[in-house]
Amino acid sequence: MSEFWLISAPGDKTNLQAWERMNTVTSKSNLSSNSKFHIPDLKVGTLDALVGLSDELGKLDSFAESIIKKIAQYIGEVMEDSKDKVQENLLANGVDLISYLTRFEWDMAKYPIKQPLKNISEALAKQVTQIETDLKARSAAYNNIKGNLQNLEKKTMGNLLTRTLADIVHKEDFVLDSEYLITLLVVVPKSSYVQWQKTYESLSDMVVPRSTKMIAEDAEGGLFTVTLFRKVMDEFKAKARENRFMVREFYYDEKELKCEKEELMKLASDKKQQYGPLLRWLKVNFSEAFVAWIHVKALRVFVESVLRYGLPVNFQAMLLQPNRKSVKRLRDVLNVVFKHLDEVAAASIMDPGMDIPGLQLSNQEYYPYVYFKIDLSLLDCS
Repeated sequence: MSEFWLISAPGDKTNLQAWERMNTVTSKSNLSSNSKFHIPDLKVGTLDALVGLSDELGKLDSFAESIIKKIAQYIGEVMEDSKDKVQENLLANGVDLISYLTRFEWDMAKYPIKQPLKNISEALAKQVTQIETDLKARSAAYNNIKGNLQNLEKKTMGNLLTRTLADIVHKEDFVLDSEYLITLLVVVPKSSYVQWQKTYESLSDMVVPRSTKMIAEDAEGGLFTVTLFRKVMDEFKAKARENRFMVREFYYDEKELKCEKEELMKLASDKKQQYGPLLRWLKVNFSEAFVAWIHVKALRVFVESVLRYGLPVNFQAMLLQPNRKSVKRLRDVLNVVFKHLDEVAAASIMDPGMDIPGLQLSNQEYYPYVYFKIDLSLLDCS
């Protein structure tokens, strides 16, 4: 299960015994895999500052989560035909995400702990915001190339009535630079090939005899050339339409056709050139954003633990990976083990029907212990 619970309880002797009980019960019953989550001694500051920071960190948590989800999804889009390999590209500091989580160590170099908590929070927010800004710019540039290329490639698909003819026609198929003559391209259904050969010369006056030639064919029909005098062109088109022969509005322009081919080749080349550097950037910045996100989670645990359990700072944080089939049982065990931390809230949780005056639970899940969820399933791009 790719859901983790980051929890904390006071670190005094009584609660350390509670931790041991919880570990014993959960491991014996295979309810969860547990590991200590090490958070360094951060600067506490004032209570007012902690209350304000608690709200800011909640918003930053959601923001950082949304950015790593965007990056993960975009890696899937960029990798297109290799989506099955996306997960192996989602790493944090060079290791898989679960390993990073279960062996979390605070990055002292990036986020020095001697500075105030607000400074650390602002540094994390600035870092994630910059990643979002860069992601928007890089994805827009790549999507523009990809979109233009797809539009040109779409033109080479479809039937002979709609697709581009740039890769089909050749200069020798046309009478060019003539004041009087013009070569038209006509799409003829397969069932009408014989009729076309018998009648095209008589659809109007001034059609050059034996001037038709099939230059392309698809499942529905063929593309034929026919040469005639310019002044009967409209009459020929009308008569052709009556006989279910469709004249394509096409005039051979060597320069224009060359430009179209070159544009297709250039876009394909540009996309290929940008793919490698873009994927590398995405992988690096996914790691950076994920690491920042988990540091935000650690900050939240620290702040909430101080607000909940008071000073001096003394709490133990633990990372639990619940067994998918045992989520409710695990929650019940935790509520029983730690109910002494908040008897009123614990009673409400154990019996949701109880009406306890003065207790108002917000939309945020509330338990007797500090609790935050880390859901890695949101990064599943398969």
